[in-house]
Amino acid sequence: MGVMPEIAQAVEELDWLLPTDIQAESIPLILGGGDVLMAAETGSGKTGAFSIPVIQIVYETLKDQQEGKKSKAAVKAGGAVFSKWQMNPYDRGSAFAIGPDGLCCQSREIKEWHGCRSTMGVTKGKYYYEVSCHDQGLCRIGWSTSQAALDLGTDKFGFGFGGTGKKSHNKQFDSYGEEFTMHDTIGCYLDIDKGHLKFSKSGNDLGLAFEIPQHLKNQAFFAACVLKNAELKFNFGGEEFKYPPKDGFIALDRAPDGHIVKSKQTGSAQVTQTKIMPNAPKALIIEPSRELAEQTLNNVTQFKKYVDNPKVRELLIIGGVAAKDQLAVLEHGVDIVVGTPGRVDDLISTGKINISQVRFLVLDEADGLLSAGYLDFIMRVYNKIPQITSDGKRLQVIVCSATLHSFDVKKLSEKIMHFPTWVDLKGEDSIPETVHHVVVPVNPKTDRLWERLVKNHIRTDEVHANDDTRPGANSPEMWSEAIKMLKGEYTIRAIKEHKMDQAIVFCRTKIDCDNMEQYFVQQGGGPGRKGHQFSCVCLHGDRNPHERKQNLERFKKREVRFLICTDVAARGIDIHGVPFVINVTLPDEKQNYVHRIGRVGRAERMGLAISLVATEKEKVWYHVCPNRGRGCNNTRLKEDGGCTIWYHEKQLLGDIEDHLKCTISQTDPDIKVPVDEFDGKVTYGQRRAAGGGLYKGHVDVLAPTVQELAALEKEAQTSFLHLGYLPDQLFKTF
Repeated sequence: MGVMPEIAQAVEELDWLLPTDIQAESIPLILGGGDVLMAAETGSGKTGAFSIPVIQIVYETLKDQQEGKKSKAAVKAGGAVFSKWQMNPYDRGSAFAIGPDGLCCQSREIKEWHGCRSTMGVTKGKYYYEVSCHDQGLCRIGWSTSQAALDLGTDKFGFGFGGTGKKSHNKQFDSYGEEFTMHDTIGCYLDIDKGHLKFSKSGNDLGLAFEIPQHLKNQAFFAACVLKNAELKFNFGGEEFKYPPKDGFIALDRAPDGHIVKSKQTGSAQVTQTKIMPNAPKALIIEPSRELAEQTLNNVTQFKKYVDNPKVRELLIIGGVAAKDQLAVLEHGVDIVVGTPGRVDDLISTGKINISQVRFLVLDEADGLLSAGYLDFIMRVYNKIPQITSDGKRLQVIVCSATLHSFDVKKLSEKIMHFPTWVDLKGEDSIPETVHHVVVPVNPKTDRLWERLVKNHIRTDEVHANDDTRPGANSPEMWSEAIKMLKGEYTIRAIKEHKMDQAIVFCRTKIDCDNMEQYFVQQGGGPGRKGHQFSCVCLHGDRNPHERKQNLERFKKREVRFLICTDVAARGIDIHGVPFVINVTLPDEKQNYVHRIGRVGRAERMGLAISLVATEKEKVWYHVCPNRGRGCNNTRLKEDGGCTIWYHEKQLLGDIEDHLKCTISQTDPDIKVPVDEFDGKVTYGQRRAAGGGLYKGHVDVLAPTVQELAALEKEAQTSFLHLGYLPDQLFKTF
């Protein structure tokens, strides 16, 4: 796959003997210089798929700097130097993308025009190039001088022909020829000696379009275009023309040296030679949570273990940690930054991190970043990173997530990625074969256990502090409070029924987590009761970073059995071999169901996910107040100016099943797993036996048949020997 031996050695020490599917597809693409959209099942090795090639290319870049090498595309002191006709990466709009061949161009910005000029221009002669339209977006094609704006045809230095059938020069748009769109090929003619410009559509000459004004007669003319949500491909003569020119016009790439001027424009993608600075990393990896950032950094540290001379230096940038420690590392030098948006944004905006040398921008769990409101941050960072670094290297953007199929992610990719390759090994969200998931209905009308609990139940979230929830009230509020009590009981029941020795327990809110932790303590568990049946730790946004990190480590090391958490832990946290997940409440977003239950069934180990689903509506917190719930006791509904909503889990379950295109098995309140292909054939938390456990002992069963076949084979071979045939006679016979 082209991975350097030092990284391969570190990977082998992790017992990664073969790449996962996502790694096998993505690593060569990233090493080859491409932008990659990465979609795969949770736990499929996405972190390795982007961090391994990132480390390698960062190392190679540092090695080149160490040895004083410069890229062939490096910018020299008077501007860019080019040896062939292509579109100029230094002379283009910010959202204008150029393919690896330098000829295929696109801009997926819908509201704005973005343009580009060619790397070379001509001063004499009769020349032709053609452009193929790849979609139905808007475009103008033509010629401009180096003085022209990139918005072709809007000033006196450029001449364009647009898909609407209008020709344009100096903001004057006049009817010309006819409209063109997808599958059409436009020919662009320039006769400098006569001062004429004209166009053709699919071989049909559209007649004279412009006469070159006198003040431009001595200027060099460059091929140019401007796009709005469109894609084109230029042909300067490197390929056979679909519609060859007539009347003595020749291809641009056949222009003699004496007629050619090479571009020295740097345009909006200006690149300057910059001295190497310690606080200018080569890679920026953005994660949605502290835990995921720490996990990714640990992977980077492991993979680059044997990479030396020069060493690759990494740094974790997260909130809740003393900034002075991070600044001290930055002053000594850093090559790969892994961080969360808040602190990274702070250090970039204050100049503590310089992103002028970034080669890689990686957005991990991109849909999570967008749903958390970080689009503005992403665009600010992206717009500050040069598309071409000072040593001539192109910015590579990698976007990955377990749930990549969202409109927002696709929209983002169109803005910040250049001809991305979509590595989609997942399709729409689905559940791995290693995960068994069931639903337990929580029905307070049929299970009246809650009436007998008195005070021996889980503390509830006080949403109904001002309501009459006594048994017999028969109000929606009473059933809602009963659901909260029953869910606490069902959680304990599930743990006992399946003799769970390790599980992740997902609650909807931070207060629910705190209450569940306290309830486990009442059962005799808690963080200090190592090995106890209900020993637990809690993980959510109100716990300080040190406690969160310590709690996660204690759970990973199996010092406690249960991790009680909000969705902050649902994305990407890699804990191998967790056998069970309990969803006390279904997640607000149906995609998060996949992330949650994806905490089990990782590394080919079998897992069981149990979701407690209320059959009646439940009133829950939904804070819209400025302090986001801290000290809030406004139990009015959101539409009445409060901070609560009615939650309908049956409807949420239907949405999840529609999303996954499946029906999730239901079990009774005793939480005994239904008898199906999993039951009795797997042990949750352990690797699945060959054939899913269906063929246990099959070798012994088949042994007599195999012996019989061996005897028949021996008899057949002996019969040939008895016939006395020699080998050459055998061939003649057959």
